[in-house]
Amino acid sequence: MAFVKPGAVVDAMIDSGAEKASLSIKDLLIRGALAGAFLGFGTTLAFTTETQTSIGMLGALVFPACFVLVVLLGLELVTGSFALIPVAVMAKKTTNKAMLNNWFWVIVGHLIGAALYAILYLIGSTNFFQTMDTPVLQKIVAVAESKTIGYASLGSIGFVVVFVKAMLCNWMVTLGAIMAMTSTSTIGKIVAMWLPIFIFFAQGFEHAVVNMFVIPAGMMLGADVTFSDWWIWNQIPVLIGNLVSGFLFTGVALYMTHHKREKSAAIKMVHTKTS
Repeated sequence: MAFVKPGAVVDAMIDSGAEKASLSIKDLLIRGALAGAFLGFGTTLAFTTETQTSIGMLGALVFPACFVLVVLLGLELVTGSFALIPVAVMAKKTTNKAMLNNWFWVIVGHLIGAALYAILYLIGSTNFFQTMDTPVLQKIVAVAESKTIGYASLGSIGFVVVFVKAMLCNWMVTLGAIMAMTSTSTIGKIVAMWLPIFIFFAQGFEHAVVNMFVIPAGMMLGADVTFSDWWIWNQIPVLIGNLVSGFLFTGVALYMTHHKREKSAAIKMVHTKTS
C-alpha cells in the first residue's frame, strides 16, 4: 500500500477539483444521481444491520461501503466537492462559476437518484406499500422526524444544532474523499476512506445527501414531516454546514499548510542549486 505524501495529496485535490469543475451537465447529473442512490443503499444497509443486531455501531461500520463505491467509480458527491473544487479555484485551475455549476447540477442529480432509490426500496420492502410496520421502515420514519421536527421543537437553537452537526459531518466526509488519495492501491484507498466515514455515521452527524434519501423516504411512509420542514429545518442548513466545514476545515486548511510548504521547499531547492 504505497503511501502518498500530503503535498502530493493536495496536488491531487487540486487536479480532482479542476476535473470535476470541467464536467458536462450530463455527467454531473448521472454521476450525482448514482451517488445519491448509492448513499441511499448504504443508509438502508446500516438501518437493517442496526435493527437486526440492536447495535448501532455495527450499522455505522457497514455504511462506508456505499462511499467506497462512489469514490472508486469516480462519481460526484457534492459534499466532497465542497472541499476539492475550492482548492482548484484557489490554485487558479478553475473558476467560481464552474464551481457553482458543479454544485448545482450535482445536487439536482443527488435528489433524483435518492428519490429513485427511495421509491424502489419502499416498493420492494413494503410489498408495494402493503406492509408498513417492519423495524427498518419504522426506523426510517423515526429518523426523518428527528432530523426535521426534532430540530424544530428546539426553536432557533435547532438551527444552531443542525448546522454544527452538519459541519462535524462533512469535516470527516471530506477527509474520507481525500484519504483515498493517500494510497495508490485499491485496498489502501478503501481502508483509508472507511475510517472517517465510520466516524461521522457512528455519531449521528448530518450529511446532506443521506438526508436527501432518508427524509423523503420517511415522508412517503407517513412521517409527520412537510416539505418545508425538510428544507427549512434540515436540508438548507445541512448543505450550508457541510459547505463551511468542507471548505474551511479540510480544503483551505490542507491547501494553506501543505501546498505552501511544498512550494517553499521547491524554491529553496532551486536557490541551493543556483548558488
